[in-house]
Amino acid sequence: MKRHLKIGTRESELAVWQASHVQKLLKEIGVDSELIFIKSEGDIDTKTPLYELGVQGIFTKTLDAALLNNRIDMAVHSMKDVPTQPATGIKLAAVLKRASYKDILVFKGKRKDIESALNDEHSTFRIATSSIRRKAQWLHRYPNHQIENLRGNVNTRLRKIDENNWNGAIFAAAGLERIHLRPENSIDLDWMLPAPAQGAITISCRENDDISLSAASLLNDEATKICTKIERDFLRTLLGGCSTPISALAVFENNKIVFKGNVCGVDGKETFDIYNEADVENYNDLGVNAAEKLLQNKEAKKIIYDIRNAK
Repeated sequence: MKRHLKIGTRESELAVWQASHVQKLLKEIGVDSELIFIKSEGDIDTKTPLYELGVQGIFTKTLDAALLNNRIDMAVHSMKDVPTQPATGIKLAAVLKRASYKDILVFKGKRKDIESALNDEHSTFRIATSSIRRKAQWLHRYPNHQIENLRGNVNTRLRKIDENNWNGAIFAAAGLERIHLRPENSIDLDWMLPAPAQGAITISCRENDDISLSAASLLNDEATKICTKIERDFLRTLLGGCSTPISALAVFENNKIVFKGNVCGVDGKETFDIYNEADVENYNDLGVNAAEKLLQNKEAKKIIYDIRNAK
């Protein structure tokens, strides 16, 4: 096996943590490596809302190019940012054990006041997020609230909460927890379904690089790989990208895999949920079947059609 691998990563603190974690795991199995820092298009433009950028692959395609040009041997990504159809010549080689899949609200003020206001249907909060999925789910639950755009790495987004007249902002729990930045003034949003593969880290390699593929495969967590496959199958079947109001979560429960998914209108006024389950040995079509079942609903199908054809 090759003794020295080049691991590509974005330059944000979270991305570097993820790549360093992979480097540490490789070292534990006797594989030497170094980090190669690459700035992505999504890191350069930190002002335009993601859903206005045509963002599918915006955080991954620069690393894809580095892989295909042999500048790096592995690329480490937050799996929710990875398009469901890999670039030609690239293969998802491993999925690491998932951390929290939940979204959280980081808020200003006293916890009891925030929790009370969130139970008041007439409250008028200002909540920040760049995610169209989070925006749609939030507005469905709190139609009187105002959503503000929030871009940048997690450190920048946390700082902007203090700098602006917002009541709070929505984050992925895993991102803040991995780099020990989750504030005490935060609440798990147990009702919010996550993005497909949220909380999971994946490693991409060139599909003809057997040595890198073999090394990465030793880090794979099979349970996480199965659940994220189901979620991404659901997303792909609906033809959604990583900036669409489509959510999905698959979990092992007893001897079954339980799947929950939904699609929301961009304005949050309509939401359509789907539930499906399968025995562990029969999971392969669970995400596809859930998507096809959802498409049988005419109203849901119209929302999905509008998403597919949005400019």
